[in-house]
Amino acid sequence: MDGDIFGELGNSTQVDSRLLQVFQKSLLQAQDILNQNRLLINEINQNHESKMPDNLSRNVGLIRELNSNIRRVVDLYADLSNSFAKSREASSEGDSSGTLKSDGKVNQKRIRSS
Repeated sequence: MDGDIFGELGNSTQVDSRLLQVFQKSLLQAQDILNQNRLLINEINQNHESKMPDNLSRNVGLIRELNSNIRRVVDLYADLSNSFAKSREASSEGDSSGTLKSDGKVNQKRIRSS
């Protein structure tokens, strides 16, 4: 993974650096989980090939952990997608009413007409 994933995006639009930090953090979390999944899958395959009852029983827990990790990655990507969409909406409105909260989600503020 490159250090500046959104470099081109940052050059073409006004993207808040905090938003980029949130994206990078989320993508790194997802990558860590995916790396863990690779190890789990390797262990599951080895246990399956061994055909030893203890190893096959252990696979039940490993597969549950794998499924849980997959759900976490899906949730991370869904949050990223929502945050990105909201930030694009805020930037396309041409104002600075969209602010980034500490959880990475964009907070939309209504502008009152005077």
